[in-house]
Amino acid sequence: MKKKVLFCATVDYHFQAFHLPYFRWFQEQGWEVHTAANGQLELPYVDQAHSIPIQRSPFHVHNRLAYVELKKLLAKEHYDFIHCHTPMGSVIGRLAAKSARRKGTKVLYTAHGFHFWQGAPLQNWLLYYPIERWLARHTDALITINGEDFKRADRLSKERASVYYVPGMGVDMKRFAPVNEKEKQRLRAVHGFSSADFIVLCAGELNANKNQGMLIKACAKLYRKIPNVKIVFAGEGAMRPTYEKLVHELHLEKQVQFAGFCKQIEEWMHLSDVCVSTSLREGLGMNLLEAMSAEKPVIATENRGHCELIRHGVNGFLVKTHDVNDLAEYLHQLYHKRDQLPLMGKAGRSLAHAFAQEQTVSAMEEIYTTYMDQAEKVM
Repeated sequence: MKKKVLFCATVDYHFQAFHLPYFRWFQEQGWEVHTAANGQLELPYVDQAHSIPIQRSPFHVHNRLAYVELKKLLAKEHYDFIHCHTPMGSVIGRLAAKSARRKGTKVLYTAHGFHFWQGAPLQNWLLYYPIERWLARHTDALITINGEDFKRADRLSKERASVYYVPGMGVDMKRFAPVNEKEKQRLRAVHGFSSADFIVLCAGELNANKNQGMLIKACAKLYRKIPNVKIVFAGEGAMRPTYEKLVHELHLEKQVQFAGFCKQIEEWMHLSDVCVSTSLREGLGMNLLEAMSAEKPVIATENRGHCELIRHGVNGFLVKTHDVNDLAEYLHQLYHKRDQLPLMGKAGRSLAHAFAQEQTVSAMEEIYTTYMDQAEKVM
């Protein structure tokens, strides 16, 4: 009988964005791959996908139902491995797996960015730190993706779970390999842009944490100096109506475009000049890594994830959270110093190699193999 692994997260598009190489690896080892998350996506390398109504808010009433459904699933399927991701996916997943773990199932958890970071609001520490500390005793391996979280997890775990550092979730350096100028201009024409446009790409879900309103406000300061500036938001989310309203209020309809969810995000990376991330909190920043791989300069707000990727003045710039003036100034600087763009882009791709998919998959293979050797088949 095949061994079985379950990947658990809040929403299934998280798997599509980050985990397909790991699904493939398990199948190559002869394992059966299952997923449990909210959604109905058809994903490659998945034998069975289970729709579980997990909600992002810890206070949502559906999370109790999600816990019950997931617990039933674990009792039925007898997984050898459970790998939990995302805040609520990991909380509900580890709680539901308590009985299975006592029978030999190995439970792994990847923290994509603790909610209690240095400088986080006190309420985050009061709510999330005790929960993570308690759940560490129900976890075999705690995997972190940035240096700050790794140091904190080591203290948090207190020998309850083994702690590992893996450099991100792995960026596909081949998919985001830079293109030549001819291809860049071809892509611009396809998407309705001109060669003269100064295109600033901001990729990611439109939500409060991603803080895209900061870039819209920076554009309001910038477009009189750079009439051909184009801000492109690649992504969907609950904040889209709010951001569209802000664009209308600031009369930026000609400067700002909402491209929606972009399946071929690499095309948008290639046609852009600069990529920006304005997140308040970031575990690492896959959108920045993809941009760096495509040899694009990056500008981002200062947080633990972004600071791990950006060398200020080398491959891009860091700005204080909510500092609209500095964001506008650095964009203006890059526009007028076009010779900096390829130099910063090449520096970024060089730095991105440390976070390449080959590196992270190899690191995770070692961790998985360690626990494969320990796992006992649940009867």
